[in-house]
Amino acid sequence: MVASEVASSRGASAFADRVAGAAGQPRPQALLEIEDLHVQFVTSHGTVRAVEGLSYSVRPGEMVAIVGESGSGKSVSALAVMQLLPAATGRITGGSVRFDGRELLALSEEEMRRVRGREIAMIFQEPMTSLNPVLKIGLQIMEPLKIHLGMDDQTARARAVELLTLVGITDPESRLKQYPHQLSGGMRQRVMIAIGLSCNPKLLIADEPTTALDVTIQAQILELMKDLSRRLDVAVVIITHNLGIVARYADRVNVMYAARLAESGTAERVFGRPLHPYSRGLLSAVPRLDRGRSAKLATIDGAPPNLLAPPEGCRFHPRCRFATDRCHTDPPFEAAEPGHLVACHRVSEIEALDGRPPGAVHAAVATARPAVDGVAERLLDVKAASKFFPIRMGFLRRPWQIRAVNEVTLDIKRGETLGLVGESGCGKSTLGRLVLRLDDPTAGEIRFEGVDLARLRVDELLAVRKRMQVIFQDPYSSLNPRMTVGQIIGEPMRVHRILPPAEISGRVAELLQTVGLFPYMALRYPHELSGGQRQRVGIARALSVNPRMIVCDEAVSALDVSIQGQVINLLEDLQQQLGLTYLFIAHDLAVVRHISTRVAVMYLGRIVEEAPADQLFASPKHPYTRALLAAAPIPDPAIERTRPRSIIKGELPSPLNPPAGCVFHPRCPLATEECKKGVPATRELAPNHHVACIHA
Repeated sequence: MVASEVASSRGASAFADRVAGAAGQPRPQALLEIEDLHVQFVTSHGTVRAVEGLSYSVRPGEMVAIVGESGSGKSVSALAVMQLLPAATGRITGGSVRFDGRELLALSEEEMRRVRGREIAMIFQEPMTSLNPVLKIGLQIMEPLKIHLGMDDQTARARAVELLTLVGITDPESRLKQYPHQLSGGMRQRVMIAIGLSCNPKLLIADEPTTALDVTIQAQILELMKDLSRRLDVAVVIITHNLGIVARYADRVNVMYAARLAESGTAERVFGRPLHPYSRGLLSAVPRLDRGRSAKLATIDGAPPNLLAPPEGCRFHPRCRFATDRCHTDPPFEAAEPGHLVACHRVSEIEALDGRPPGAVHAAVATARPAVDGVAERLLDVKAASKFFPIRMGFLRRPWQIRAVNEVTLDIKRGETLGLVGESGCGKSTLGRLVLRLDDPTAGEIRFEGVDLARLRVDELLAVRKRMQVIFQDPYSSLNPRMTVGQIIGEPMRVHRILPPAEISGRVAELLQTVGLFPYMALRYPHELSGGQRQRVGIARALSVNPRMIVCDEAVSALDVSIQGQVINLLEDLQQQLGLTYLFIAHDLAVVRHISTRVAVMYLGRIVEEAPADQLFASPKHPYTRALLAAAPIPDPAIERTRPRSIIKGELPSPLNPPAGCVFHPRCPLATEECKKGVPATRELAPNHHVACIHA
């Protein structure tokens, strides 16, 4: 096996050469070679050491992944390669970036401009902010062709059509005339890939290219990138925090922590035998789609360090269970085995110290899924609920109807967790808003504790909202930045008169301790907390009125892997201690399987399948559910290399004009003419397993 080319100033590239030689193979020619890269940002609070001693290389036709938590330096290292750091604050203070034999750091801005787009292309995380909203798609694809390749309009247009076809966009001629807002998220990302590939680059850098996409569209995009990498011999650097993606598509993996490389090697070695405590912690904190919930997630205590004043020595030692005094000095980045480099003083003894296989959870925290009595009280009962939004198309025209939620029926029993999954735009969040009565239903009933919410007056609804709370996806935008944490948590208690004013501060301190925060944090403002801490504040606020049910709308999707595990465990602990009921809305199927008692699958405003969690994941009946599960990656390269792929084709139809009959039939591999004739009735195929499909 060819050894990894990764090296650092601590390990030196000569060491990697020796490892490659020991493996009996010559070191292959790299297209991109980064050696001992250092990047800093000068701020009003001090100097942020964003990247330190980073070294890795990429060969033609190879896909190399860079993984790690937010703030670890992944994106900054890519911006340094592209020379796109902010001029006012960003500084490359040392190192070398060689591309195809040239030193990029020695090039002038004009010389670098000719390299960008022509030889090195970059795909950014959010295509809507990268594409010009006032220019048509065709002009944006043709621009680099004219600038770098000197094509005329006719030739550039023909090439643009060819590129859109290459990335799987149908009817490319008409798409060239559209603006970015007229395309779906998946199509916009495909356009970004088309622009990146337009000039036949040798290197493609993809910075979180699928984070904003649904699992089905994500699978389409990544399959496309992998296929193009192989066919066109394009080197790809993919930056992501999704370990399942890395396991499925990456050839080699670089794990970054707090601006430094912690571990590097082939995907099979890093996932199969992680040797750095941080890598082992990351893999243990990830819920697995192929495993039922039998225990809590293992988590990494604490949070990543502040890079304004990082700890001395190993950056991970303040959070490491195996840290010793020796860890206060910098560990060497060296080979633990051929092709597998690790920066840890205790690498030779880590497996014996840990005493568990990688990805396993602590046996000491194993807990069975809480059982819910089959005849338990229904806390929430939704019957044929619909929500249509009128859209006016002109002064004299009849308004169109967006059928966001269409005749949804479900119930949630006291003490259980109902997971609600589906692609963006399927109506999950709208249904959550109907349950909270933030939107009024167009039709149907939504009963909470036997009371129809749609019929309540404002004063009556206020009393219900004490018993039903919500945790939003983005805690930063849902917390008032001008209020302290104590004021944020105490506000609902004052509004609903839960406690006398003199007792509120004491209750706030109790709630902060309940969610794993210190009482003194009541004096801080939201911007002074980490993302995980802000989400805990959101949970404490929801608990402040002693609710019976909480709607979790993508409550953990914005969090890093290790912090996500902490919040999921907290939600489970609170459910057991306080008897809470959750409606858990999410797109991450592995998280939903881990936390849910039952799961409902939603597609274009309708529930297509509902069953107990383990039963649904073990034996999905609806073709859409099967497609979702097939598209979701598992963080294990050995499984992913042999797992059959059945990528769903096409994109979610518009709710303005949904298909006749079964709404899934345009994308369904089992569709027949009968599927177009009428909406399929929901049938119970097994105890508590309901499916809306004539072929199930």
